[in-house]
Amino acid sequence: MRNVRFVITLCLFILFGTHLVKAQTVTNPNDREYSLQTPQGIIRGTMMTPGMGEGYPVVLLIAGSGPTDMNGNSMQLGIQSNTLKLIAEGLAQKGIATVRFDKRGIASSAAAAKDEFSLRFDDYVNDVRLWIDKLAGDRRFKGVYVLGHSEGALIGMVACRSNTKVKGFVSVAGSGKSMDKLIESQLSALPQELKDRVVAINDSLRNGKLYPQVPLGLQALFRTSVQPYLISCYKYNPIEIIGILEMPVMIVQGKTDIQVPWADAELLKQAAPKAGLFLIADMNHVLKDCSVMEQQAQLATYSDPSLPLNSELLLLLEKFVKNP
Repeated sequence: MRNVRFVITLCLFILFGTHLVKAQTVTNPNDREYSLQTPQGIIRGTMMTPGMGEGYPVVLLIAGSGPTDMNGNSMQLGIQSNTLKLIAEGLAQKGIATVRFDKRGIASSAAAAKDEFSLRFDDYVNDVRLWIDKLAGDRRFKGVYVLGHSEGALIGMVACRSNTKVKGFVSVAGSGKSMDKLIESQLSALPQELKDRVVAINDSLRNGKLYPQVPLGLQALFRTSVQPYLISCYKYNPIEIIGILEMPVMIVQGKTDIQVPWADAELLKQAAPKAGLFLIADMNHVLKDCSVMEQQAQLATYSDPSLPLNSELLLLLEKFVKNP
């Protein structure tokens, strides 16, 4: 299972937001384009509402790492789970609006791309802050909530700091470790020589210094053009950030997640004692039902958009948004 975790994690981290993903076709009649203007270009999104009226609470959905589109899919990684699209559809049925978006450089937001060397974690954070501002100023909505999935949880919680426009924050499958520690733990199956080199590289990046002599076997993850992004990301520790959020917080984690262990959710809870913590027994990283940790059973859920979301997740989200 360690090898599975390594393969999936490596793919997620070596492919940052500068690669293009095929956009998904919007078919829901209550879907409409909802875009954000940034200095680098337009970030395009989709607003889904329960009906054609207004006055709904709205949840901003933030995708995880890698070239993940607004629906939670990544063709390059073989992920077609429709995770975020299914959340949007499920919440619409419960009277809650959502906005989801292609990250800058991805699919319909390709025009807002930065070159890989110039991309920073804070670019994603600032984009989310702009989305929050836009939603808070939209009279169709009566309250703004933020939900981040995987790395999107860290992006979301940083964007929510000292932000009085947000009524509640939800971390779904969010890590309880800083990115450098997460990488080291998930590469623990490597030979000792490479593990030692990973620590040495991370020590350099933690101190804000590029590491020039990356071994060939680690180039995909630590290539020079990605190192500035990692430096910008390593400075954020989710344990420190979630503990200072002033709005209601909910932490949700599946116990059969092979990418983020459920113990991470408990670390987040310890840092934010007032937060609600919910561990869902048979939910995996793409928020589908999967009762086993076996590789093939897990991967089958990553590539089947017809599988429904875990039903308990949607009930928890409904309750939180309507009664934070």
